Amino acid sequence: MSEEIKTKKIAVSRTVKPKKMVGKITKSKAIKAKTEKKIEITATHVTNYLKSHPDFFIEHAHLLEHLSIPNSSGVTVSLISKQLDLFRSRSQEMENQLIELIEIARGNDTCVTRMHKLNLALLDATTLEDVVTNLNIVLSEYFLTDFVTIRLIQSPPEPNLNKIFVEQDSKELKPFAEELRTGKPSCGKPTPTQARMLFGFQANEVKSCAIVPMLFTELEGLLAIGSRDENRFSTNMGHLFLTQMSEVIATRLITLLQQSK
Repeated sequence: MSEEIKTKKIAVSRTVKPKKMVGKITKSKAIKAKTEKKIEITATHVTNYLKSHPDFFIEHAHLLEHLSIPNSSGVTVSLISKQLDLFRSRSQEMENQLIELIEIARGNDTCVTRMHKLNLALLDATTLEDVVTNLNIVLSEYFLTDFVTIRLIQSPPEPNLNKIFVEQDSKELKPFAEELRTGKPSCGKPTPTQARMLFGFQANEVKSCAIVPMLFTELEGLLAIGSRDENRFSTNMGHLFLTQMSEVIATRLITLLQQSK
């Protein structure tokens, strides 16, 4: 009898979830479901997939029949037509680049020819006066310039060369202090003082010019190249070719000065 009573008193244990815990689990599942619904395939996903699977349309060629792309005019065209347009556009870009390279090559050929003519003219000069004369001819014919002047900064070895030489302490050099200080050419419209010193009575005809300093151990001076065209020598033009030209001219001048001693 006592055993039956004990058996009845033994309660069957059950796990009962509190209401708060049930609410949290339900809410968590709802948030998870909501988050999963927000995951969508974007254009970026498609783009990346097609990039990593370039053979996709080979395996699914039938899809090309259902694809169409609007062009700039608003008319819908097939994917193949769009590809042809892209190929034509790229082909035109490559052709333009080729034309640009050809123009650069032609420009380089012109520069080489001009420097060759300049070297020949300088080698043909046997005196300082010949250098100035030959420079006027070659620069006019091949470099499309109108005036050339050389001013060497030292005492003239002969009285008849006063037009080429200028004393170191001469006031005529003040307008060129910047070029002589930096050693860099300057291009553009010269100041009236610069034009008078370099080109004399032709100063008013010079609308633009390049003033190139020649600063070497054996020689200091100025090379000035003038033009009646105001756009021939602009402030933003490059200086490399002018510098190389001055080096060639200065080398020949140094040789002739040494021979005259």
